[in-house]
Amino acid sequence: IVKKTQMTPNEILFEIKLDDGSILNQMPGQFVQVSVFGVGEAPISVSSSPTHKGTFQLCVRKIGSVTTKLHTLNVGEKIGIRGPFGHGFDTEFLKGKDLLFVAGGLGIAPLRSLFNYVLDNRADYGKVTLLYGCKEPREQLFGDEMAALEKREDVDFKPSVDWCPENELWTGNIGVITTLIPQISFDPETTYAIVVGPPIMYKFVIADLKKRNVPDDHIIVSLERRMKCGVGKCGHCQINHIYVCKDGPVFNYSKIKGVPEAL
Repeated sequence: IVKKTQMTPNEILFEIKLDDGSILNQMPGQFVQVSVFGVGEAPISVSSSPTHKGTFQLCVRKIGSVTTKLHTLNVGEKIGIRGPFGHGFDTEFLKGKDLLFVAGGLGIAPLRSLFNYVLDNRADYGKVTLLYGCKEPREQLFGDEMAALEKREDVDFKPSVDWCPENELWTGNIGVITTLIPQISFDPETTYAIVVGPPIMYKFVIADLKKRNVPDDHIIVSLERRMKCGVGKCGHCQINHIYVCKDGPVFNYSKIKGVPEAL
């Protein structure tokens, strides 16, 4: 661990450097298995772009025994890393396309890997829009980066919170993330929507995108499951014939829309 940044009461951004100096060489959207020695292992999405050289970043929510212990570790302490695993976002295929990013809550962490990759190769992509929703202002992740997006001319950024406590300052939208979709203009023929967030969000976001005539194969999702092995052997993440750890976590919606329990 080379750096540790407290982002919210529940989330910490860890910067990790591999002992042998090698690079992780991940694709945006892939994940690693993180070991806290003596406690166990947990799958964590890589939240930095491969253009971020030398180290990689993991945004970790304190949610179970492994992540709770991970939060107590300090700069200089060691963790184990397996990976990267999974099928990430196809950055080559998306070149030249207009991109609509939709992130809910912690979904911004895996989405950020692709989003920052696109920003670092901005000329290769068309119009870029980011919709980012969370429960309340203090839960917003990567706050400084979000503030910087407000000033960029080449990105349309719209944040939203479900509600705002009386004593907090918030100038963005108030309402669930789907309330942002009618506020933006895009061409469904040239736009690809990348949607990452809690399971409950997908059904509503996809329904609203369909109302705007976005084709099924223009919707890309990243699914969250309890991945144990990372290589399609243990079955923890299996959804019918799909192994999320190996076939995903990134899927084209057209390929999984008929699969029971996928969304």
